[in-house]
Amino acid sequence: MTVDVLRRPALADRRARVAVAVLFFTNGALFANLLPRYPQIKADLGIGNAAYGLAVAAFPAGAITAGLAAGVLVRRFGSARVAVGGTLLTGVGILAAGLADSVVVFAGALFLAGAMDAFTDVAQNAHGLRVQRRYGRSIINSFHAIWSIGAVTGGSMAAAAIALGVSRGPHLLFSAAVFAVAACVALRYCLPGPETEAEPAAETGAEDSVPSPTRAPAAGLRTGWVLAALVLIATAGTLVEDAGMSWATLYLSDSLHATAALAASGYVALVGAQFVGRIVGDRLVDRFGQRAVARSGALIAAVGMGLALAVPTVPGTVLGFAAAGFGVATLVPAAMHEADELPGLKPGSGLTLVSWLMRLGFLLSPPVVGLVADATSLRVGLLVVPLAGLLVLLCAGVLRPRHR
Repeated sequence: MTVDVLRRPALADRRARVAVAVLFFTNGALFANLLPRYPQIKADLGIGNAAYGLAVAAFPAGAITAGLAAGVLVRRFGSARVAVGGTLLTGVGILAAGLADSVVVFAGALFLAGAMDAFTDVAQNAHGLRVQRRYGRSIINSFHAIWSIGAVTGGSMAAAAIALGVSRGPHLLFSAAVFAVAACVALRYCLPGPETEAEPAAETGAEDSVPSPTRAPAAGLRTGWVLAALVLIATAGTLVEDAGMSWATLYLSDSLHATAALAASGYVALVGAQFVGRIVGDRLVDRFGQRAVARSGALIAAVGMGLALAVPTVPGTVLGFAAAGFGVATLVPAAMHEADELPGLKPGSGLTLVSWLMRLGFLLSPPVVGLVADATSLRVGLLVVPLAGLLVLLCAGVLRPRHR
């Protein structure tokens, strides 16, 4: 990224920053309104853990399927419009999932929501980077922190609706309507015009972002190993996030017999602690380096969740999910940053590969945990969280000790 001379941003740029923050907030809040409803949906559909895991994997499957089309839509319609359009359709998919009367309809609605969420994710980040270039300094991490606030807000809204006895239909319709209005208002203050900030290399086609087989050997074995390790680090972060999204509420309600409203606090604790980790993460990385922060966070996640699973209690499990969220807060940004600067690869190709492959964590984790839970118990299935922490401890050596 080219950094311009520091200056006070214009009023339009400050408004655009707020608008992008609103888009990140709504993106985090929309899906989080559905997650605490999963136990009730699972019970109403009468499905086991394996079938449930396969069904919820439809969301990341939709994101993976649609992800490559996002760039085309952004170039054609502009990042702001795609982000808002994706938000509206994500809300529709989530509402349909909440009202589904069969596992097929439930999975299909999640697939649609995941595909639209992928469009929103790419587009809102693209527009956030446009605003960042106007500012001439890094502000993108603040948007991701606001996403975490949105997720906490959405989870809290769902917990309140459950506690008040509000059924899924009215609750999710209200959520979709409120955040649709917020996104449409934000669109008015986004930056106008086409995506003029794209580098010439980015206009040659999506296929150019991935190194060709003839160029791959030039990167060398070390670059390939480092790239593989970065993918594992990013995937470990997604595995922990998915454990909170897909299984925290179920584990607390079914295995530990927490009330429906209290069971929602596991996911809220994870994303809330993740927000705190993102707020302080930049300063910690500047002082100690990516490697030390990643290893410390991985240790916190592994020990915290490991203890919660070894001595299962409702308060301890909520704290365990909080430790996991705090520990993995900087993993995905760290892996993306390192991948983007790998030698021997065309600019952007390492970042593209890490971004694409880490989604496999969201796709594969639900059915794998579900199968393990059916064969043994969900408590055993959630060992994926401390194991992800151990994986990061093994791979974090590829991260730099300090910023240059």
